[in-house]
Amino acid sequence: MTLEEYLAKAGIEEGLSEVVLSLADCVVEISEAILETEDTKVDTVNPSGEQQMKLDVRADQIVMEMLSENDFVGLVASEEMEDEKVLNEDGEFAVAHDPLDGSSLLDVNLSVGSIFGVYKAKSFFGLKGDDQVAAVLGCYGPKLGLFVTVGKGTHYFVLSESGDFLLHHGDLEIGEGKMFAPGNLRACKSRADYLELVNYWTKEQYTLRYSGGMVPDVGQILLKGKGIFSYPGYDEAPDGKLRLLYECAPVAFLVEQASGAATDGKMRILEKEISELAQRTPIFVGSKLEVERCEKMLA
Repeated sequence: MTLEEYLAKAGIEEGLSEVVLSLADCVVEISEAILETEDTKVDTVNPSGEQQMKLDVRADQIVMEMLSENDFVGLVASEEMEDEKVLNEDGEFAVAHDPLDGSSLLDVNLSVGSIFGVYKAKSFFGLKGDDQVAAVLGCYGPKLGLFVTVGKGTHYFVLSESGDFLLHHGDLEIGEGKMFAPGNLRACKSRADYLELVNYWTKEQYTLRYSGGMVPDVGQILLKGKGIFSYPGYDEAPDGKLRLLYECAPVAFLVEQASGAATDGKMRILEKEISELAQRTPIFVGSKLEVERCEKMLA
């Protein structure tokens, strides 16, 4: 089953279906740009103050160009832009995206990804992750993978030789199992509770699976059906470094739709209101019992 056929079978309205298909096209274009563009830095920074890679800029251009051709997309916001941008006054859907998550891994040839959250809205301010109508992760690895939810479970598609995204795994489900991806280990210096949690995972012989890229690390939790990805705050960065709108909300939507959980340690990620485009949040995402363990041990 192709992605287009899945969306039709699921009864998704035309506008949302067209938006999701445009995001799939963006992922294909970005995958080609990864092969063609130098993995070097440029003399600019994004709104969060991080130096950009050439591919960060190119990936953002690709998404903006392709979404501007979709009449159903009215509003966009990007990790690489300062403000939200109106593309079409009549478009009912708003797309927030991290066009190339994990770009610092490009020079060592590790997997990177793209993250998209879709809303029916005229502004992102005041929204919550629960307001999303779709979320998409593109994963650039040996295969070009696409994780998709339109609120009817989470499904995994792989690009075929024919150029179609074909359903590879439907109705992904996260259960329990010993696998961990511990981000922000520098927090262990000032947070004895996080050090204790990491030591627990180690002593209990959890399998370590951490690449430094949120998309491949969460993607394997979805595909393996188990595990936990953690990124707490600490003294120097109380809210961590991951953005609520561009990264955490879409990931949380996909994981919850796969029977998992996602919190900031105290509340569901999807219940957090967006007050700033570059708003950051701690995140613990994966199997329900592991997320609960994080909440208890880091309370």
